Amino acid sequence: MRTGMMALAVGLLVPLFMPALPPVGVVVLLPVVALMVLPFRSYPVAFLLFGFTWSCVGAQWALNDRLSPVLDGETRWIEGRVTGLPHTSDGVVRFELADARSRHEKLPTLLRLAWYAGPPVNSGERWRLAVKFKRPGGLLNPDAFDHEAWLLAQRVGATGTVKDGQRLREAHWAWRDSIRQRVLAVDAQERAGALAALVLGDGSGLSREDWRILQDTGTVHLLVISGQHIGLLAAVMYLLVAGLARLGVWPMRWPWLPWACGLAFAAALGYALLAGFDVPVQRACVMVGLVLLWRLRFRHLGAWWPLLLAFNGVLLLDPLAGLRPGLWLSFAAVAVLIFTFGGRLGAWRWWQTWTRAQWLIAIGLCPVLLALNLPISLSGPLANLLAVPWVSLVVLPPALLGTVLLPLPYVGEGLLWLAGVLIDGLFRGLALIAGHWPAWVAASMPVWVWAIGALGALLLLLPRGVPMRILGWPLLLILALPPREPLAHGLADVWQLDVGQGLAILIRTRHHTLLYDAGPRFGDFDLGERVVVPALRKLRVEHIDLMMLSHADADHAGGALAITRGLPVARVISGDPPGLPAELSAQACESGRQWQWDGVRFRLWQWADADDSNQRSCVLQVEANGERLLLTGDIDLHAERVLLDSALAVPTQWLQAPHHGSRTSSSMALLKVLNPETVLISRGHGNSFGHPHPTVLARYRKQGLRIYDSAEHGAIHLQLGRFKPARTMRQHRRFWRDLPVLAR
Repeated sequence: MRTGMMALAVGLLVPLFMPALPPVGVVVLLPVVALMVLPFRSYPVAFLLFGFTWSCVGAQWALNDRLSPVLDGETRWIEGRVTGLPHTSDGVVRFELADARSRHEKLPTLLRLAWYAGPPVNSGERWRLAVKFKRPGGLLNPDAFDHEAWLLAQRVGATGTVKDGQRLREAHWAWRDSIRQRVLAVDAQERAGALAALVLGDGSGLSREDWRILQDTGTVHLLVISGQHIGLLAAVMYLLVAGLARLGVWPMRWPWLPWACGLAFAAALGYALLAGFDVPVQRACVMVGLVLLWRLRFRHLGAWWPLLLAFNGVLLLDPLAGLRPGLWLSFAAVAVLIFTFGGRLGAWRWWQTWTRAQWLIAIGLCPVLLALNLPISLSGPLANLLAVPWVSLVVLPPALLGTVLLPLPYVGEGLLWLAGVLIDGLFRGLALIAGHWPAWVAASMPVWVWAIGALGALLLLLPRGVPMRILGWPLLLILALPPREPLAHGLADVWQLDVGQGLAILIRTRHHTLLYDAGPRFGDFDLGERVVVPALRKLRVEHIDLMMLSHADADHAGGALAITRGLPVARVISGDPPGLPAELSAQACESGRQWQWDGVRFRLWQWADADDSNQRSCVLQVEANGERLLLTGDIDLHAERVLLDSALAVPTQWLQAPHHGSRTSSSMALLKVLNPETVLISRGHGNSFGHPHPTVLARYRKQGLRIYDSAEHGAIHLQLGRFKPARTMRQHRRFWRDLPVLAR
């Protein structure tokens, strides 16, 4: 049976890694084949096929529930019920709408909406809204978070922006939202948001700085409800009943063991429902249920059997749960503990057990975090050594008890206030640790390097005395220093990152790095910090020799400060230095200046008589082995006319679309003189500016240009000097991504 359960798990997971789902006919045929092999006792094969079929059906169901491409970018009046826990940040109300209906079109079951400067929205209310729809998507960059996969796992069929709306019905049975409002009303050192995260699993009240601290110290699992909290509450309830029975207080006519197990599971399930029943919570409930069942029936199931059943149970409930990092981290952490503490000879003292558990989990999760492209906390073992007992034994009891006692005047609020003060003390301590040891973002590495590191971690988890165990350290440390294949002399490696409505292009030669523009920043939403810096680290950029900011607009230079804080930048030049923050110490663009790095030629140009920041864009020409790339910033038709009289007006294979493809740029005269083969467009999907303009796209097509569009293709990678087509992130096929289309 265990072999069958393992085969079921494999079958449930395989579709999540496939580039495309199998045809419907194949999916229908597989269960028939599974039933045919059952009489031959081929249970693993049958379970494998059943699991594969169930996962494919769940994935296809979610895909079919996504917004129709016809409605992408359209605005419609719809009606629906607000679900989940809405929240407001930076003046934007974000919420989910379920059971949405439109008069003429079929809509997805669940929508994720944003209402700028919108009124308060509460869970359970029914609204009539004018929504501009957008198909699920997200920025696609090398080894970065896949927002589209996350939306699919959340069953979000579309996103959208609310233009107008009216409330049709007040909230009905929105008990989680009511509790959250009471919790957020508690003023405890401004930690009410952390209380809501601990009690309800709602992290929307945590600031960006709070998230950074938790990530740097590896303690996110403490504030976003994890299996640890569920198991702790169940254990407390079980021990309470057992203690009362031992003291003779428990009623004799009620058998204490069934009651202890039942109340412990009821407490765990109640806390899980309060937390929204996410993946770690599902896993914990199944695990707690199995342990209590074993205790009730006095049967020893072993440790791996309940874990495997819990894993299959979560995937059967939600076949797309494997797309969430939380599933892998939660199960991997439990697996590491079972592997390292199960069947070992000799007894450890309690403090040895506790300290070793933290270090062993850190080592065991290291390959998992790398596979998920998540940062690795260097201070995690130390921080968790102190934070886990503090949250579990000191903060959580008054927080939960205060929530339960909220109906009692002053009592519930007082306990929550105390829990908030205790959480504030925790954050102060974690901030000190994070300040000294920030999280480590590992560079991209080949699969074989990761496999060697994973083998090293496995060796270190083995008991002492196992031969070759000491080799685990050098094998694990290879993850920090993966081999690097140097770029050939005379070539330039170019990445146009996917930063939405903005621009950021990385150019590397054999020994030098140049960043052309830094990505956008709009208010507190800084793509330089959130996208560009992590992408540069993944691409093994350790320092930037030159950051060139074409001009001072926020969509090109907004992320510059975050980049200078995240990476050493030797020099900054710009076409519009007065418009940039003084901290950048930007120098002016020197039109006509040229230089060489490792056999690659660079040349600058700027219109001397420009009237505005766009026209003052510093234009960069890169030439490698006779192949040219022209980066134009946001120049317009007037600047283009002057550019055609400069030394840069030569045949150019690659052209970065001026001003994101605006109709005031990309003149036919420019295209005829440069005669490009390919144009690169960097813009946000469904942007409000209408970039690229249909007229400009028609010009590109008339000239027979290949068009690479970041909104359609994600990040774009090419090697200048090889005269080969570019590669795009969307060409890395996943079944939830639309096929990339190379316009021509």
